[in-house]
Amino acid sequence: MTQTQIQKCLFGKTQQTVSRTGLGGEGILRTHGHGREAHAVIQAAIDQGITYFDSARVYADSELYYGSLWGKYPEIRAGIFQASKSASRDKGGAAADLKQSLQRLQTDYLDLWQIHDVRTAADIAMISEVGGALEAFVEAKATGKVRAIGVTGHHAPHILTKAVHQWPVDAVMLPVNPVEGILGGFLTETLPAARKKGIAVIGMKVLGASHFLLPHAQITAATLIQYALSCDIDVAIVGCTTPAEVKILADTGRAAKPVAEEENRSVLEVFKPIARRMAFYRR
Repeated sequence: MTQTQIQKCLFGKTQQTVSRTGLGGEGILRTHGHGREAHAVIQAAIDQGITYFDSARVYADSELYYGSLWGKYPEIRAGIFQASKSASRDKGGAAADLKQSLQRLQTDYLDLWQIHDVRTAADIAMISEVGGALEAFVEAKATGKVRAIGVTGHHAPHILTKAVHQWPVDAVMLPVNPVEGILGGFLTETLPAARKKGIAVIGMKVLGASHFLLPHAQITAATLIQYALSCDIDVAIVGCTTPAEVKILADTGRAAKPVAEEENRSVLEVFKPIARRMAFYRR
């Protein structure tokens, strides 16, 4: 039987197409010395039709795991969307991060390079100033080392929204889950700002590091992924530890469909009493 393809979409204003569910850089990928297990997860994602692959310079051996495959199989690398991130705030540090990321990933370009974990007004100022990291990102795109630049944040919605407004980014990564649907900020301010600007939106913290899985309330991984995909985002990424988890991620991407308002409302009701304490990543 032919496997139904994962739904895809254009990545913002770029000409690239990505799968609506992507492999996150957490899970087995954010480890050291687990190459066999990490390769199994990456291969499962490829086999399932996932094309968006997340990583970061600081995610343990994540880039090395990917690179050991992309170096052997450049034809596979050419068909996927590889993202990584730099948490450096100055131009020199960011440029050094990019050089290392490309070496570790065994590729000569990134499809998306992201300014990682922007939290404070001081971050915005340091990244934006002369000699700040933003200069390295803009130059990398101009020279073709990266095809698109983005920004990520999970701590302060107003700061991430400010970055979306001020910086020449092609994408933003933000938390997308029922807790955020209740608290507001990322989904009520940052997401609309991104949509108004026409940039791509990537949802992270979809499962809340598995803390949001509530079997007693029938809140499964598929429930949370489907919720995220209903929030007007382009891609939902989830870190996986096993090929079985990858299959759930991919199957949900294949089955993605409009969610009835009452269905989402029932999910939000489960999280209302616990939302504020469950948003651990905002602290």
